[in-house]
Amino acid sequence: MIIGIGVDMCSVSRMRRSINIGGFLERVFHEEELEYVSGSSRPEESLAGSFAAKEAFAKALGIGLSKLGLKGAWVRRTARGPVLCLDDRISEYARSIGVDKIFLSISHEREMAVAFVVLEGGV
Repeated sequence: MIIGIGVDMCSVSRMRRSINIGGFLERVFHEEELEYVSGSSRPEESLAGSFAAKEAFAKALGIGLSKLGLKGAWVRRTARGPVLCLDDRISEYARSIGVDKIFLSISHEREMAVAFVVLEGGV
């Protein structure tokens, strides 16, 4: 059963500007996300996708990004695609509302990144 759906878009150019603000990266992204983009010639694309994923997940949960926390969820890139990881607090909350599975898709097109999240439970 679907428990929640969320979608969000993030401007790559906005992310490009934001990553130059002192402390922004450390406040917003998990160390795993930062490690993934280290050495990348266009880190803003992946970071925009990660940010959109956090927003989409918060929308799917129905709690908003302020309650989720910027580091409460982060994107892990795997050979099978992106996976959403959760800290203990958010993982416990998700389980408490019946979430068993989280599906995440991230896409980029020119200057936009989009993320789509589906929360499933009762499987």
